[in-house]
Amino acid sequence: MKTSRFSGKKLWRIPQQGKVKGVCAGIAHYLDIPVTLIRVIVVLSMVFGLFMFTLIAYIVLSYVLEPMPPHADEHAAPLRADELLDALSNEMTQNEYKLRQLERYVTSETFSVRSRFRQL
Repeated sequence: MKTSRFSGKKLWRIPQQGKVKGVCAGIAHYLDIPVTLIRVIVVLSMVFGLFMFTLIAYIVLSYVLEPMPPHADEHAAPLRADELLDALSNEMTQNEYKLRQLERYVTSETFSVRSRFRQL
């Protein structure tokens, strides 16, 4: 039996993540796609002749959709092991990059000059 990936999901506005009212963030969360993609689609639809339709739809959705309560995302399905490992790998890569940047600064001539000025 195949289950829909939308079963049990509700469409919300997410004002905390949104730029205006959080409609695009809510749609992106519902569809499990990046919010930037939704924003690009909205802007392109406005540029290519659907300005009034897109604007009216956005305004209607901003009043029809309820804001996402803080506890609503807690009932989401837990991440699978491969998703957790990917997230951990990404975080480790970011931390390694930050550490390399810090190491590069500490071993640079700029750092030694600044530390000598502070000692004066």
